[in-house]
Amino acid sequence: MKKSLSKAILRMAGWRIGSVEGVELPKCVICVAPHTSNWDFLVGKLTYTALGCTASFLIKKEWFFFPLNFLFKSMGGVPVDRRKHTSVTEQMAEEFAKRSVFQLAITPEATRKPVEEWKKGFYYIALTAQVPILMAYFDYSQKVVGILGVFYPTGDVDKDIHTIRSRYKGIKGRNPAYFIDI
Repeated sequence: MKKSLSKAILRMAGWRIGSVEGVELPKCVICVAPHTSNWDFLVGKLTYTALGCTASFLIKKEWFFFPLNFLFKSMGGVPVDRRKHTSVTEQMAEEFAKRSVFQLAITPEATRKPVEEWKKGFYYIALTAQVPILMAYFDYSQKVVGILGVFYPTGDVDKDIHTIRSRYKGIKGRNPAYFIDI
């Protein structure tokens, strides 16, 4: 029911789903870009639900209070405790180790405003957890959402981030001026 409803909503909104190579991976970090609008979350959630998949996302632990904790948990929210003495990378690597299926969506821009440099947390989480990176995109100019491919981190952070970012060249976010591609 959720799958059919999500497909119908996407279709009515004029969106189509492009390539989805890699969504069957049991564990991965999903690099989601460009992130230029709050609408990205809704489009992404509808798309993943339409595919019959569930992606988790990071959210501050402080937001996990009654009754919001039930809502965020049901949507795939993973609380991050910034007061812990472990890094977010270590916390997420532990989550990957605990679960047999875990797909974690992260926006490397970490904001909906233009940024020259992407945050590297998504990369370090994938590298530490030894899982691939799924490169997901929203192209508002064509109303297509999909996967650009699967990337396996090599440990050469700068080269790998450059390679990943280059895959997003020419993709238009909802607010194109907010996305700086290379």
